[in-house]
Amino acid sequence: MSDLLLAALAGLALVAGAIAAVAGFGIGSLLTPVLAVSVGVKVAVTLVALPHLAATAYRLWLLRRDVDRTVLLTFGLASAAGGLVGAVLHGLISSPLLSIVLGGLLIVAGVLELTGIGRRLVLGGPVAIGAGGLSGLFGGLVGNQGGIRSAALLRFNLSGPALVATSTATGVLVDLARVPVYVATGWSDLVANWPLIVVLAAGVLAGTVIGAPVLRRLPQQRFRQLLALLLIGLGLLLVTGLGG
Repeated sequence: MSDLLLAALAGLALVAGAIAAVAGFGIGSLLTPVLAVSVGVKVAVTLVALPHLAATAYRLWLLRRDVDRTVLLTFGLASAAGGLVGAVLHGLISSPLLSIVLGGLLIVAGVLELTGIGRRLVLGGPVAIGAGGLSGLFGGLVGNQGGIRSAALLRFNLSGPALVATSTATGVLVDLARVPVYVATGWSDLVANWPLIVVLAAGVLAGTVIGAPVLRRLPQQRFRQLLALLLIGLGLLLVTGLGG
């Protein structure tokens, strides 16, 4: 990998970390498709997983006081279980249809939020557990769980910091479930690309430092609108094939 490409990926990692600090997702969504162009989707998902875990764990430390523990113990644990299943299936299933389905779900979620229709829906009980499992499953399969997770968490009527904090805590659980599987099945790829992993990790951590203070200054309504637009944008990229 050329020095120019490595520098470009470092810059993209910085941007991804900053976006994730504000929205609760963005690292896997931005880095995975770009890396996939040169190394393939399966290897890209594996390589991004470690920087994702590093940045998500650090973001959780910054936002730990805002985590909604009730949501985490239902939605979050289900996401971790789904992430483990998805990681196991990751080596067996590879279909562009998965990214298209995920993109469609994100577009619908974003539109429902912008129009206000989605605010009438509040998740709880088995539905909340199912939504968590679905988001984790997509995370393990295609490395893009953050968008669908944040879309589902919009239905819990959490404040901006609480949503991002709970999404982040859930992301850590998902990563802890799926990363060991990736390490076991893709160890040779990780060793061969360790300099890239270090650069990506440094970039997303620096982006987290830059983006985290912005979250506190966003009004609740503006935060939800921004999150909805990011969901629609990510969904369009996935549906058109540019984001996966």
